[in-house]
Amino acid sequence: MTQLVWFRNDLRLADNPALTAACQAGSPVRACFVVTPQQWQDHDWSAARVRFVLENANAVARELARLGIPLTFLSAQRFEDGIGALVQFCQQHNVSELHFNEEYGLNERRRDKALRQTLADLGISVNKYRDQTVAPVGTVLTQQNEPYSVFTPFSRRWRSWIEEAGPTLHPRPTAVASAVEPEQTDTLPAPFASAPEPLVSTGEAAAHNQLDTFLAQQVTDYKNNRDFPALDGTSLLSPYLASGVLSGRQCLIAARHSGISGDGLNTWVNEIAWRDFYIHILYHYPRVSMHRAFKPESEALKWNSPGENYKAWKEGQTGIPIVDAAMRQLRTTGWMHNRLRMITAMFLTKNLFIDWRLGEAWFMQNLVDGFLASNNGGWQWSASTGTDAAPYFRVFNPVTQSERFDPKGEFIRQWVPELATLDNKRIHDPSAGAVIPKGYPRPIVDLKESRKEAIARFQALKD
Repeated sequence: MTQLVWFRNDLRLADNPALTAACQAGSPVRACFVVTPQQWQDHDWSAARVRFVLENANAVARELARLGIPLTFLSAQRFEDGIGALVQFCQQHNVSELHFNEEYGLNERRRDKALRQTLADLGISVNKYRDQTVAPVGTVLTQQNEPYSVFTPFSRRWRSWIEEAGPTLHPRPTAVASAVEPEQTDTLPAPFASAPEPLVSTGEAAAHNQLDTFLAQQVTDYKNNRDFPALDGTSLLSPYLASGVLSGRQCLIAARHSGISGDGLNTWVNEIAWRDFYIHILYHYPRVSMHRAFKPESEALKWNSPGENYKAWKEGQTGIPIVDAAMRQLRTTGWMHNRLRMITAMFLTKNLFIDWRLGEAWFMQNLVDGFLASNNGGWQWSASTGTDAAPYFRVFNPVTQSERFDPKGEFIRQWVPELATLDNKRIHDPSAGAVIPKGYPRPIVDLKESRKEAIARFQALKD
C-alpha cells in the first residue's frame, strides 16, 4: 500500500507536516501536484505567480526524487476536475492514505471535503494537517472561545500562544527508497505564457538564503527602513510564503534563534502575526472568500463606476506620482512595496471611491506573491470595509506619503521618468507648479475634495 502526498500551497520538503507524516508511515511514498489553469484564472492568479509556483514545484520534484519519492504532475482545469484526476491516480497506484496540508479559501475547503467523501467510499484514508499559520487556525481565540476580529488583541494572544506552545519544525525527511528520475513540467499553461522573469530565485535553498541574509543584514533596521520604497528595507520573502516554499514557522523560529533583538525584529515578527491573523479571518469568516465585505454594513456603499479613472489607476497614469510609480512597478515586476500597496489601495477606494474588489482582483492578477488572505485583508483594511479598528475617515494623502517616504523622489524617478528632471519638492506634486512635464497627466481627482466626499459617504452609511 502507498502513501500519497498532495502538494498544494506548501512547496517545500522541510517543515512540511503532510510529507513528514507520510514518510513516517513505513510504506512506499509518492507525491503529486495538480495543475489547474482554469481554476487559477478564476482565482485571479497572475502569470508571475503561476510561473513561480510551477518552477518551485519542479524544484520539489527534483528534491523528492533524490529521496526515492516520485512526484507526478496531474492535469485538470478546475478543482472539480482535479478530484477525478486524484481519485484515478490513487486507484492506479494502490494508494491507501492521502496526506495534504489544509488550505482555507472556501473553494479549497469545499474541494477537500468532496474529495475526502469520495475517497472514503473507496476505502482510502485522508489525513489533513494545519500548516499555513504559526498558530494553527482555531487555537487563538478570545476568552469567550470566539475568533478575534481585530488585530491588536489577536496579536497579544498569538504571542502568548507562542510562548506557551513553543512551536517546533517538522523534520525534513530522509530517503525512503533509491533515487528516481524526477518528472518536470516545462510549459506554462497558455493563459500565463507571458510571465515575467521571477522576482526572486526559486527553490527552498534560495528561500532560506533570502531569510538568512535578511536576518543577518537588514532586520535590525527593518522598522526604520521598511516604509521607504527606494531602500532595500523589506525581506522579499512574501513570494516564498505565498507559495509555501517557506513557512511562517520557519521564519518565526529563525527570528527567535537569530540572537537578534530590538524594534526591527519585533516589527518583522509582527508582520508574521498579521499574516496569521488574515488567514485566521479567512478561516473563521468564509464570506471574505466570496467577494463579500468583512463588515456587512459596508455592502450598502455605492461605489463610483470604474470607467477611465480605474483604467488610469491600473496603468499608472493618475497624475499622482507616487501612485503611478507604484502601479508601474507592479505591472513590470509582479511586486509592489507594502507601503505603496496601502497608498495605492486607499487612493483607489477613498479618492476615486472605486470598489475595493476591483483593486483586489487587479493586484492578484499581477502579484507574484498574490495570497488570498493577505491581499483581501489588506484591501479591506484600506477600504474601511475590513477588520481595521480605526475609523473610516483614515484616508492617506498620497502626496504627503510620498514626501515622507520618498523624500528625494528616488523611487518616483525610477518608475516615472517623465518627472526625472523635477526638484525634490515639486516631483511629489507636479500639478502644483506652473507647467506639468510633457507626457505626464494632470491629477484625475482633487485629493482634498475626494477625501471629504468619501468621508461623507461613510458617514451617511453610519447614520
